[in-house]
Amino acid sequence: MGRSRGGGSKSKANLPQVPKNLKSDGYDVEFSMEKADQEDLEALARAQAAGIRVNEMNKSRR
Repeated sequence: MGRSRGGGSKSKANLPQVPKNLKSDGYDVEFSMEKADQEDLEALARAQAAGIRVNEMNKSRR
């Protein structure tokens, strides 16, 4: 016999939501311009350009 698809236990507790002040933005690496090499500077420029493109796309969608 097959299992039924409906129902389920309604008494199952939901996990709590994470407060915004505990969420990280993913940036966890320290960066020093004094120790940056050419590859670091190129990566920084690419990241800034990508951020600008994303912001422009978000503005055009509003």
